[in-house]
Amino acid sequence: MSEICIGMLVNTRKPGALEMAGTLLQWGVENGVPFLLPPHEASVMGVQGLSDDDWKDRVDVALVIGGDGTFLRAARFVLGTSVLLYGINLGHLGFLASGKAEEAVQDVMTILGGGYTVRTHRVLEGTVSRDGHDTYCLYALNDLVLAKGALARVMHIEVHIGEKLLNTIPADGLIVSTPTGSTAYALSAGGPIVPPHVPCMLVVPICAHTLYSRPVIVGEEDSVTLVPRGNHRDLLLTQDGQLGYEVLSGDRIEISLSRSRKIDVIELSSRSYFDLLEEKLRWGQGIVSFEKE
Repeated sequence: MSEICIGMLVNTRKPGALEMAGTLLQWGVENGVPFLLPPHEASVMGVQGLSDDDWKDRVDVALVIGGDGTFLRAARFVLGTSVLLYGINLGHLGFLASGKAEEAVQDVMTILGGGYTVRTHRVLEGTVSRDGHDTYCLYALNDLVLAKGALARVMHIEVHIGEKLLNTIPADGLIVSTPTGSTAYALSAGGPIVPPHVPCMLVVPICAHTLYSRPVIVGEEDSVTLVPRGNHRDLLLTQDGQLGYEVLSGDRIEISLSRSRKIDVIELSSRSYFDLLEEKLRWGQGIVSFEKE
């Protein structure tokens, strides 16, 4: 049907995702459309797979079968490659994995026919420095979050924009988010909703213990540096809410929009971003209704 090579990345812990993947594999056999699987998915589904490197080299489009969490893991897996992602949602909200399960076969046919557009999503690049030395570098599609551990103690975070000290914020933590992540944790913490194509970062305090700390949007040329202060021993920097790294008081966490890494996402629908918000956030479906007299 097409020379586009399609792979699958599947949430193998979700029975519905495995069932959907099996349905697509069978459809592919019947219609001459091979789907390529990396080692883990291939092992679970009992089919022949490719090594991770071979999979990344050969696949043009990856179907991500699961929910937004599966999509975030898939984004880390393909980061630095040219693989396009298309999510089939079997989770809850589905901001990233926006395809519908009942339309999966038709969506695959549309992709094979080239009937899609590509939306580029910027990612965060974060570097943690300790005693003047870089400790590790992280990339995140949604957000990097500095937060305290189990004890209910307020932490104090220096926030620098470029070379300028913006503020020292007493809070439970702080979120630095991409526009893509503005509908994730940042939204729950009171941050604004920003369309994915807007080149910026969001700085959103978590339960700030002050009346003057408010979310801030910074431009794509700016960097955000966080420095936790005080005698805290249980600080954590989380990457897209899925991976966590220990942070010590005095460490410097410098975050910017990556210039070298991005995630390209396939869009099939003619719906606008705000149509998606209306559907996912149920705008226009409030509890108050006004009837004509």
